Amino acid sequence: MTVSDPARGDRAAGSAVPSDQLPIVAIIGATGTGKSELSLDLAETLARDGVPSEIVNADAMQLYRGMDIGTAKLDPAERRSIPHHLLDVLEPSQEASVAAYQRKARAAIDGIRARGAVPILVGGSGLYVSSVLYDYDFPGTDPAVRERLERDLDEQGPGLLHRRLLEVDPDSAREIGASNGRRLVRALEVIELTGKPFRTGQPGSESLWRPAVTIGLELERAQLTERLDRRVERMWSAGLVDEVAALRTAGFGLTAARAIGYAQALAQLDGTASEADAIAEAAALTRRYARRQVSWFRRYPDTHWLDALAPDRVGTAAAILRI
Repeated sequence: MTVSDPARGDRAAGSAVPSDQLPIVAIIGATGTGKSELSLDLAETLARDGVPSEIVNADAMQLYRGMDIGTAKLDPAERRSIPHHLLDVLEPSQEASVAAYQRKARAAIDGIRARGAVPILVGGSGLYVSSVLYDYDFPGTDPAVRERLERDLDEQGPGLLHRRLLEVDPDSAREIGASNGRRLVRALEVIELTGKPFRTGQPGSESLWRPAVTIGLELERAQLTERLDRRVERMWSAGLVDEVAALRTAGFGLTAARAIGYAQALAQLDGTASEADAIAEAAALTRRYARRQVSWFRRYPDTHWLDALAPDRVGTAAAILRI
């Protein structure tokens, strides 16, 4: 696929892609594989070829204003003057919704394509990426049902909800797992409201919403584990606990308070965990989360997988867009 050059009109020289079919470029992979850096490098490479691009965030926690250190969010100076969308759009006290994200991300992408630019979707939140790339419709919500299920989660833990889900929708229960409380609540809510099994949003089972090219970054497990452990340690050194203390004064919602790193920093501030224990738990949860990301993204069909540490990864990614 060759990317159109909007400066040359509807079609670039030798291109078979009209400007209204500019692809979404999705950069996916586990946390710590360098997705943000590749997106910036690729955007600059495209710009040198006369093709503008804009970046759309697909990391659920980077939606939150002020949650910077623990999400490895690029600050404005690090964004290299490349337009970014859907960063800092929620307060930590608000609840993120994948359905709301889908609407906003798709509106941003259509706007980018209308400007003749390439949208680069970047992030490791699998369901959020899938909600944009694939034709997913999300059922509505019921505040009373949601409140009851979240109360059960708070009082009795995710294990109880997982056992309930196993009884009514074992496939979804196995896919979600026994520790993802928020997804368990949503699955049970949807089943109660619709009377139908919950669709976990697994990739590859739906048609694409818009033309897309997916580039995945991967690392050998031992390399990734080492990078993730160092990443968590750097977050504490960079002042994550102070960041959380400042944010807590305005209040955390359920989603933000349960984010990896933030929950452990809160425990440290509350005196229920030592710094060493908080770091160790955050590192273990990050490793577990990365394994789930790898499993999720491996199901994406037609993904071009690149070694995250390969020195030629930017050139290879750019070449993929010119096939």
